[in-house]
Amino acid sequence: MSKKTFTVTPLDAESRRHSIMIHQEDAESLGIKAGDHAEVISDEGELIAVVSTTRRLVEPGHMGTFSGVTKSLNLDRDDKVSLIPTSRSESVNYIRKKIMGGELTAEEIRRVVEDIVDGRLTSSEMTAFLVAEEIRDMSADERVELTRSMVETGETLELDIKPVLDVHSIGGIPGNKYAMITVPIVAASGLTIPKTSSRAITSPAGTPDVMDVLAETSFTLDEISEIVHEVNGILAWGGSVNLAPADDILVAHERPLSIDPRCQLLASVLSKKIAVNADEVLIDLPTGPGAKCESDEESEDLAHDFMNLGHRLGLDVEAAITYGGQPLGYNVGPGLEAREVLETLQGDGPNSLVEKATSLAGILLEMAGRADYGRGKRAALDVLKSGKAYGKMKEIIEAQGGDPEVSKDELPLGDKRETIDAPRGGYVKRIHNSVITEMARTAGSPGDKGAGLRLLHKEGRKVEKGEPIIEVISEHERKLEDAVNLAGRKPPFRIESMLLKRISGSR
Repeated sequence: MSKKTFTVTPLDAESRRHSIMIHQEDAESLGIKAGDHAEVISDEGELIAVVSTTRRLVEPGHMGTFSGVTKSLNLDRDDKVSLIPTSRSESVNYIRKKIMGGELTAEEIRRVVEDIVDGRLTSSEMTAFLVAEEIRDMSADERVELTRSMVETGETLELDIKPVLDVHSIGGIPGNKYAMITVPIVAASGLTIPKTSSRAITSPAGTPDVMDVLAETSFTLDEISEIVHEVNGILAWGGSVNLAPADDILVAHERPLSIDPRCQLLASVLSKKIAVNADEVLIDLPTGPGAKCESDEESEDLAHDFMNLGHRLGLDVEAAITYGGQPLGYNVGPGLEAREVLETLQGDGPNSLVEKATSLAGILLEMAGRADYGRGKRAALDVLKSGKAYGKMKEIIEAQGGDPEVSKDELPLGDKRETIDAPRGGYVKRIHNSVITEMARTAGSPGDKGAGLRLLHKEGRKVEKGEPIIEVISEHERKLEDAVNLAGRKPPFRIESMLLKRISGSR
């Protein structure tokens, strides 16, 4: 087996995967090509990294380590490490089997997932696996084994509490901040709800991006357990802990292709819930034009898939179809959404956000036996209106290291602003989710916490020509200008008069 010792040169650059760089001469002597995988061994441990080659950025005998490798192996400049080429994984043959339409065994699925987590598959090999899932799908048995393997290759949260509740939205709509209302309602009702979520990848803001404005969201499993035991709930970033880690890796490969294989979606969601030892799980399926599910039939079909898979894995799963044809609430972007969350908890939130958050919280209360069937929403609304949910949110914020007395006026808000006005009078017929998302991200969200959009009118509202409909907010003049120009190329709303069309016969 070829093996070579290198002197470490840390590189000040991020990389999605563990990556290293060596000189072309060293690569040739080891029989390695750019894109191959190799094992890096140091005194602190070992890992599998993707190799890139160069003739000028590092010298022969030196290894450039990107930040992920540098941190994982605790490397300093001039440390010594060994590099061993790795052979192609057997799981590549299993991926080819799935591409050809074969059904994978439990052992084959386990090996593929292990190799994804251990970094033994190249980006193209993981992409091939996702495309195979998209085209071929998976049987019910394969879905079960995929979910189990995703759980078993990560850590789990152990809580000596029953029942543990959890809720997850498949997303697809901007401003989807319901969890920051639903979680404190459920926790204030004496129930346990350890909510972990992903940061935004293509959306304007994920739940952790919004919660970041109010408190810390990165914790160890022990810290999550401590907070949940203290205040019944948490709003944490799932990427800070090793829960079903294959999910985060595969999601990063799904987005550039704009694919979301159903079998992978099911396994990704439920593996995260099993990893926190949830007993009762509620899946939110936003439905409508521009949402991931555009029809009730599509949502119902997906809901049954979630429930069937949950049943086979010992989870009590229910689903809720919610309206997803336009943004939830009026604010889109981390700082703006955090303001709207505080307003809602203090009794002055938009009806759409109150309706969705209390409806989902009500179902969870019913699932846990804290409310009779059909009466959960009323109970959840009472908790919200009484101020108990706001009190619980303050406890959660403080437990997560934030200021429980923070005012909405203290939250970040960009000082560069411009409105998008109605080009004609009439009624707002449609607000396009995809354009709203693109505009908010162009304005700087989620990276710039004070960037985003404020919707001044929503569907069904009558507007006059020249009346502002959307306010664009940014921290940078150029980003503001780019977002406004985008609205000129892709109108974010459609306005129509009450008379849509006149049809007359010949005279």
